[in-house]
Amino acid sequence: MKHRPPSASGPGTGGGAPGTGGASGPGVGDTSGPGTGGTSPSAGGTSGPGTGGTSPSAGGTSGPGTGGSSPGAKGAPGDPDARWLTLLMHAAFFLLLGASLTRFLLRHPGEARTPWIIALSVALAVLYVVGPVLGSRPTPRSLVWLGVLVAVWMVLVVLAPSFAWCAVPLFFTGLRILPPRAALALVALLTLFVVAAQLRLAEGFDPNLVLAPPAVAAVATAVFVHMQRQAERQRELSERQRELIDDLLRTRRELAATERREGTLAERQRLSMEIHDTLAQGLSSQQMLLQAADRTWDADPATARRHVRTATGIAERNLAEARRFVHDLAPADLAKGGGLEAALHALAARETAQGQGRLTVRCHVEGEGQTALPDRVQSALLRIAQGALANVKEHAHATEAALTLTHLDDRVVLDIADDGRGFTPAGSARTTGSVRGHGLPAIRARLRQLGGTLTIESAPGEGTVLSAAVPLTPAAAPPPVPEDLA
Repeated sequence: MKHRPPSASGPGTGGGAPGTGGASGPGVGDTSGPGTGGTSPSAGGTSGPGTGGTSPSAGGTSGPGTGGSSPGAKGAPGDPDARWLTLLMHAAFFLLLGASLTRFLLRHPGEARTPWIIALSVALAVLYVVGPVLGSRPTPRSLVWLGVLVAVWMVLVVLAPSFAWCAVPLFFTGLRILPPRAALALVALLTLFVVAAQLRLAEGFDPNLVLAPPAVAAVATAVFVHMQRQAERQRELSERQRELIDDLLRTRRELAATERREGTLAERQRLSMEIHDTLAQGLSSQQMLLQAADRTWDADPATARRHVRTATGIAERNLAEARRFVHDLAPADLAKGGGLEAALHALAARETAQGQGRLTVRCHVEGEGQTALPDRVQSALLRIAQGALANVKEHAHATEAALTLTHLDDRVVLDIADDGRGFTPAGSARTTGSVRGHGLPAIRARLRQLGGTLTIESAPGEGTVLSAAVPLTPAAAPPPVPEDLA
């Protein structure tokens, strides 16, 4: 049946088949002979349900929605084949309807029933077009629509039997909308009307006209139901696959969180063992040596001084170990060497690369420091730059940002500017909760530890400039202001 699409048997065969087979009148009936009369309906039947068979099989493949080869079909939006088959079924219906009407007007001009035939044909076409608006679910509206559609077609078939083959698209409309038993009853009724119409058009009894339409309709219905069930199983399988994927993603997130926690605990354990085996042991040894020196200071000064010198050597080794810990825990960009300037340039390049065209970060250095900045100042300023850029990416929706490091005589200033949407600085001061890894609370906390200040210049829609200034001369940390206590 798939090798007989509507276009192959089309109006010339499918539409012309019923037309040729019967309503062509005795003359044509005699011309085509019983062979044509029998073959035509058979071909028409084959092409009709064959079309239907092709359509529902495709409809079943893409789901009942495509069973949507009938009106009201909901072809899968992302499936071009389903849309194509739906349009093909609609085109087949209107082609059959137009061919039947044209044939009637050519064979029976000027009859009293002609206006009724034309009016009913137009009504049938309009009803068919309304179908997609109602959807494919068996709602009361769609059931009423289907009943009216079938009733109009039946009246047409009674008045003009050549309209019988318009039942082919109606088969699949009923199979798609109605429950299984009701759909099978409708198919049987439509097939009965097709057989009766073909017998009216034939000059004599032809077994092929009686047996071929029911057989083809049964095969098409079986294929449609089978493919519908296949589509349902496929949807259930897809749903289970989506659930499995969701479970897998959730498990991966939980596993990643567990690994992070285990990594944190492992690092804490490593540091605790390192500190215990180096700094703690050294401090314990120093304590014992100094206590021993204190006890023997008067009685044996030489031994006491030896204990002090030994304790001093241990203190030197502990200091080296402590510096090694600090170096290991320092920001990675600073640990590579090159100082704060190189670390800021590396940070700007990395953020630009990670932005993938959405954010460009530039870095400028003005002036030269007379002395190298202390490690804690370099580390704090780099962390401030990282936190500020994190805020830019998360909140500002900016396309450009700039890091400017300025060396002055008595202080060093880091400016972070962006062209984002800005905000009201007064609202940012009323931050509550604990200090996070990024954000203004963390920046203020770092600057407060260094005795520095933070200045924010921003307005909604005008971008933001953060200016972090750190004094180079030792100064007592200023008392915390209310906004820092938040």
